[in-house]
Amino acid sequence: MPQQPQIDEVLRSAVDRGDVPGVVAMAATREGPVYQGAFGRRALPDGAAMTTDAVFWIASMTKAVTSAAAMQLVEQRRLTLDGPIAGVLPELAAPQVLEGFDAAGEPRLRPARGPITLRHLITHTAGFVYDIWNADMGRYMEQRGIPGIITCENAALALPLTFDPGDKWDYGINIDWVGKAVERASGQTLGDYFAEYIFEPIGTKDTGFALTPDRRARLAGMHARGADGTLGPIDFELPQEPEFQMGGGGLYGTAADYLAFEQLLLSQGRADGRQVLRPETVQLMSQNAIGGLNVRLLKTVVPAYSNDAEFFPGMVKKWGLGFMISTGAVPGGRNAGSLAWAGLGNTYFWIDPAKGIAGVILTIGMGVDSNVLIFERIREELRNGKPNPSAVEVGFNRAFLTIIDTHVTTVVSAAFLFVFGTGPVRGFAVTLVIGLISNLFTAVYVSRTIFAWHLSRMSREAELSI
Repeated sequence: MPQQPQIDEVLRSAVDRGDVPGVVAMAATREGPVYQGAFGRRALPDGAAMTTDAVFWIASMTKAVTSAAAMQLVEQRRLTLDGPIAGVLPELAAPQVLEGFDAAGEPRLRPARGPITLRHLITHTAGFVYDIWNADMGRYMEQRGIPGIITCENAALALPLTFDPGDKWDYGINIDWVGKAVERASGQTLGDYFAEYIFEPIGTKDTGFALTPDRRARLAGMHARGADGTLGPIDFELPQEPEFQMGGGGLYGTAADYLAFEQLLLSQGRADGRQVLRPETVQLMSQNAIGGLNVRLLKTVVPAYSNDAEFFPGMVKKWGLGFMISTGAVPGGRNAGSLAWAGLGNTYFWIDPAKGIAGVILTIGMGVDSNVLIFERIREELRNGKPNPSAVEVGFNRAFLTIIDTHVTTVVSAAFLFVFGTGPVRGFAVTLVIGLISNLFTAVYVSRTIFAWHLSRMSREAELSI
């Protein structure tokens, strides 16, 4: 693998400034890795140095793995996409829809107008939501004493819908139910199924629901930014003896392991000579599965854990059978049909099937904030670097404008890619930047006024014109 000292220096400088506690970044084509780097510490203030084999809580990046497991069972006809899932999950036989609260403050519930299917669950169109982005659901949970999903208690899944199945797209506990379906159909725990049918075939050994002693020794701790703006460690760990293994966000793992999973999808379901998923299944997973519905802006109601989140403002986003799908292409950059998602702890992955490129960036901050000053520092650093203009195509600049609407990890990652300038990774430079705008959980929603100001300012500069 070629050395990329410029990329290393940009990321190292960002850590030194305190923008992020630590970061691991990797990227690969179908043929193999093209970059890997690790910077900062696993824990502040004086934890071990970050290494490429560090273990992270990858949170909702788990969802793609769970979806792939379900699709394996669809291939075997042990699950069906479009039949009522109640045949496998009788708990979902009579779903209720929350329509608000009456004058006395009691929940108003009614029966759903149709059954929930596996397709609804995988595509987030069943009607389930997360309380982080839905105040009514948070109120309902508080009234009924329902624990949060992060407890991994079965009671956390006893939620009503917020709309009828198939009527809308909204993000919630859907994939936790998919994980339950995988367990019922396979007769195995979700972790055991993953290990046997996904992780072993693709050669991953450091990913699972449990923090084994070896994984714990390499664990990157969670951090948050305090009121004074400084980053500090927080006490956070998923239950190690959970009532259910959380298919929507329970995995711990390494960047290399996740990259191997992405390469499986890039390679039409093949890994090490084995067909883990059929090519037609991978193709189906990568196509719009929500019809005329769109992935929408999520307004936070719990700012400590997430800011408002939207991806590619102005672009229509779809959902496949496991991923968000970008419908638009950026000239010189990411292709339409690229796939991506993220995790609550500021972890990201993206896949561009057309270019054959995938990447992953893992950091360790929950609710880590960004601001215009950070953006300006990195922007100035990039401009002062004066990279070869032939190496960084104009399409990157359109991606860079979008970064204003995301948090500092994405900006640092943009810097990381800006110096990718020669050889077969030129297209990867712009592709990866666009892919990183996949932070549903913790993206910083910078005001449209600031965005417009930067847009007009940059458009006047020849070297940054779009």
